[in-house]
Amino acid sequence: VCVYCGSAIGTDQRYRAAAADLGRNLAAAGIAMVFGGGHIGLMGVAADAALAGGGRVIGVIPAALRDRELAHGRVGELVVVDTMHDRKRVMAERSDAFAVLPGGIGTLDEFFEILTWRQLALHDKPIFLVDVAGYWQPLRTLLDHIVAHNFAADLVPRLLEIVPDVPTLMAALRRTIAASDTRSDLL
Repeated sequence: VCVYCGSAIGTDQRYRAAAADLGRNLAAAGIAMVFGGGHIGLMGVAADAALAGGGRVIGVIPAALRDRELAHGRVGELVVVDTMHDRKRVMAERSDAFAVLPGGIGTLDEFFEILTWRQLALHDKPIFLVDVAGYWQPLRTLLDHIVAHNFAADLVPRLLEIVPDVPTLMAALRRTIAASDTRSDLL
């Protein structure tokens, strides 16, 4: 599962708790985590929790960010790429599903690109927007606005599923894995 989230912690401790919970749950379920490769912010929290639980963690980071000493030093695999675009491509290629936790403009960039790719049928992998403490409510309003003004067909649930928390996400992932012919790719 590709995890998109902030390179900062944010203002609400529930964001940190959700990132840690997601990392622990992915590890416990035997689901590999693909993430942006950094040791900072929510992405570092999620990776640390997955590693602490014995999980498989794959980081993907541009060389410029690695060189600023932002790379997570303990992941099982660190893929170093040339550009941010390469990072997003490799993360998508290495993942069977996407989970979007709270984050900033980088997280939004990753979310909108993967959502656009799904709309264009460049992939058919599930996308989960994890609305921790209502963080994504303004985005949900914007997505509804886009649909209401006929700039997109219904996005939810056709292209993405919005879940309120990590336990609901994990239930959705279990449902997805059970329905998938590529179950081994998710483990």
